[in-house]
Amino acid sequence: MSAQPASSSPYWSTTGSLPRFPTLDTNLVADVAVVGGGITGLTTAYLLAREGRRVVVLERRRCAQGDSGCTSAHVTMVTDARLSELVTQFGEAHAQAVWDAGLAAIHRIDAIVAEHEMDAGLGVVDGYLHAPTGVDSHREVPALQDDAARARELGFDASYLERVPLMGTPGMHVEHQRRLHITRYLAGLTRAIEAAGGQIFEESEVTAFVDEPRAVKTARGSVTCGQVVIATHNPQVGAAGMTRYTLLQTKLALYTTYVVAARVPKGRVPDALWWDTATPYRYLRLAPERDHDVVIYGGEDHKTGQEPDTRGCFERLERGLLALIPEAELSHRWSGQVISTPDGLPYVGEMTAGEYAATGYGGNGLTFGTVSAMIMADLITGQRNPWAELFDVDRSILGRPLWDYLKENKDYPYYLVRGRFAGADGRSTRAVPRGEGRIIEQGGQMLAVYRDEHGGVTTRSAVCTHMGCIVGWNPAEQTWDCPCHGSRFRTDGSVISGPAGSPLARVDRG
Repeated sequence: MSAQPASSSPYWSTTGSLPRFPTLDTNLVADVAVVGGGITGLTTAYLLAREGRRVVVLERRRCAQGDSGCTSAHVTMVTDARLSELVTQFGEAHAQAVWDAGLAAIHRIDAIVAEHEMDAGLGVVDGYLHAPTGVDSHREVPALQDDAARARELGFDASYLERVPLMGTPGMHVEHQRRLHITRYLAGLTRAIEAAGGQIFEESEVTAFVDEPRAVKTARGSVTCGQVVIATHNPQVGAAGMTRYTLLQTKLALYTTYVVAARVPKGRVPDALWWDTATPYRYLRLAPERDHDVVIYGGEDHKTGQEPDTRGCFERLERGLLALIPEAELSHRWSGQVISTPDGLPYVGEMTAGEYAATGYGGNGLTFGTVSAMIMADLITGQRNPWAELFDVDRSILGRPLWDYLKENKDYPYYLVRGRFAGADGRSTRAVPRGEGRIIEQGGQMLAVYRDEHGGVTTRSAVCTHMGCIVGWNPAEQTWDCPCHGSRFRTDGSVISGPAGSPLARVDRG
């Protein structure tokens, strides 16, 4: 085995940094206090701040240094619970809703990165759920084929492969997943929150929740607020009281997961995501750098506090990675924690009037964390959300056998653009006829491409500058129109009518 990794810190914290924020040492008044500065808390704060809410974020240590900073940063709609299991347990409508939630999270992350021009290491990649290496994989084939077939039936880009790249075992291939650099992404979110008027405080642990008037207190200050969001991975006991949170805790299982990183030669490993079907499963992804690549490899999960030989977990991972890629040079090792629920779905919602919490993301922290933020922001702003009942702590919707999920949510912004997001009109500007516009996907970007009668092409970002929806072509008016909130743009991207206040972004075509 090669030398022990030089760093015991996550790869993300050694290759990215966040701004520092002050400690709360005064008494503030806000619309919403967000407790927790990870993926859920910062995304919730961002969504609320851009809607005009006065938002204060309180983080007990440093933002992105908790469990969000220990992720492997896969961004995928593929859940820990197999799609066939979701269909069997909940039915097709609910199973599609779960995967759609992940797809919506991808859409939202794309929009945030594009709008704020973040250097977040965001890449569009393929994903592979595959049989483990080193074992007889034939028995896995029927289930993988079933997963792929069900995914296609529900409208997702998936297919069965006899041999997935790198691993060489049978698997399901899913298209258009994402990987990002979590520290750089969350750093961009903090800047966007402040730009929208939000405030962030670090080293500001909440010590008490007060009911009337509602407030959260720290050692040196307080925030009096209308509503509270508890986004602390394993939720703190808020004003809802010990009984409510203790009941929630009985539904959670906490697991420690281990991750190693290693340098590999440029181009040695495809830029993709992998997860195997073992229990516990192992996962791998690439992080491209200028002169080399880095592979992130994780697994060896166990219930927290129930494994005496934690060094052995790292050693088994390192042996597994070197067996797969012998020339890998180990550089980092770290551990994190994931929280699972009995049915594989997160718990998100209102714990008591005006107090919201989210937890139980399993191995889908970035996607479920983003979706949870979307749900809580919608609940606070009075908007209907497709996944609020499905992921609610009480799961009341699962007892509704005739739930017409698509029909009931057809006017939610995500569903107005799902078809374009799942499959663009084409991949090349050659597909655009003269005098017409098309949505084209290139390099992970959704582009609004117009070709005039003389053959000249104008390309702008297809992301509406109001709320990040994807615009559509209006052939009668020769305009780009947003299906979510009605903004309209000329072919050169300039605004015809709001609520968007900025033109469609120019695109660097390299």
